[in-house]
Amino acid sequence: MNILSFSTGTAGPAFFSLGVRESIVMIAVVNLVCCLMPGFFAVFGPKLGMRAMVQARFSWGYFGAIIPAVLNAFSLEGFLILNCIIGGQTIASLSSQLDDTLGIVIIGIISLVITFCGYRVIHWYQSVAWIPNVIAFIVMLVVGYPHLRDNLSAPVPQATTANIMSFASFLVSNIIGWCTIISDYGVYHSPDTSSARIFVYTYLGFFVSNTTGQALGAAFAAAAPNVPAWNAGFDNSSSVGGLFYSILLPTGVFGKILTALVALSVSSACAPTIYTFSNSFMTVAMWFSRVPRWVYILVSEGILIPVAIIGAKRFYATFVDILNIVGYWSSIFAAIILTEHVLFRRASYSEAQYPITTWASYALLPSGIPAVVAFLCAFGALVPFMSQAWYVGPVAKQGSGDVGVFVGFVVGAITYALGRSFEKTLYKKMGKGDS
Repeated sequence: MNILSFSTGTAGPAFFSLGVRESIVMIAVVNLVCCLMPGFFAVFGPKLGMRAMVQARFSWGYFGAIIPAVLNAFSLEGFLILNCIIGGQTIASLSSQLDDTLGIVIIGIISLVITFCGYRVIHWYQSVAWIPNVIAFIVMLVVGYPHLRDNLSAPVPQATTANIMSFASFLVSNIIGWCTIISDYGVYHSPDTSSARIFVYTYLGFFVSNTTGQALGAAFAAAAPNVPAWNAGFDNSSSVGGLFYSILLPTGVFGKILTALVALSVSSACAPTIYTFSNSFMTVAMWFSRVPRWVYILVSEGILIPVAIIGAKRFYATFVDILNIVGYWSSIFAAIILTEHVLFRRASYSEAQYPITTWASYALLPSGIPAVVAFLCAFGALVPFMSQAWYVGPVAKQGSGDVGVFVGFVVGAITYALGRSFEKTLYKKMGKGDS
């Protein structure tokens, strides 16, 4: 529950040219369905005691799992860049003497400090950081309701299928990206905890926070062009932080304090992401684990700040590009893990299905060939369906919008199921075991 979810919702009217009703309907439907994915993947952490990129070896194989580990590190850096841009913009909105660059540096440094405090502090901070955000959202709704009531009924251009589907893909990418990291935050929880309880808590946490924050973002962004003060703060749909503060402006000093707290709470999203960034690097190759974790944290910080400063100049283009790219590969990853667990591990977390002592043995783990082949096939299949500022596929040009995330998931699941079945049959005929 933070300003990132608010920002995601604003993209509906501000970037995809949708009306508030279409935006909120898509937000509700996508979250209702897609929040099931991180809820499912959250169970792996407590049950297996392995982080996501280690657990991936039971489908991708020892060497094949290097692919998602590397992609995950890049994706996490992308999320960090987005969080810092949004937090920096929000800080900059508080005073004309501040700018996005200084705000990004402030958010980056605070996140770095929290990360160095270790997981227990990160976990505690996560459990309280949402409180000022919820208060701010409630105050915004109270203060801004008259403008929302008067301006949301204004006529808007007819929504196109392409824009609706592209916004849906954008929302899916925002959620499905969690599948590659969510189990990292449950490895210290008891394996005896009910799987249903873990799933329900995680699902509700994602659904309530995403739907609420994104719906508010869509509503305020849709009304902003008709409210001069909001439109000025939004700065031609380029500053979500400015829009946020302009809505709270009538509350005076209280609004400034709330805006500052919301901006600083962005570090609650950055700190665990930096934490997982270092863990992902360690699973790429054994010798990476010999490098102290704080080195990776500093490397992440060194990349994060300058790239965020550049990306802030083209906020929505940067936002959509990063999330969609994350969504493309994450959807294929999720399809492969899900297919392996349900079809070939009998949806069981038992030692018989996941012999966790073999996690570092390439000879005892699956070959990973079906996963790599499925990944390549799925990625090749989704390219014609992509719609980005830098590339629009031939199918997307026909008016379908960006549906690459959906195509990647379906093709990944089917090709992996076929390839893994063939592999297991082949191993059986050869009299070889298969973990």
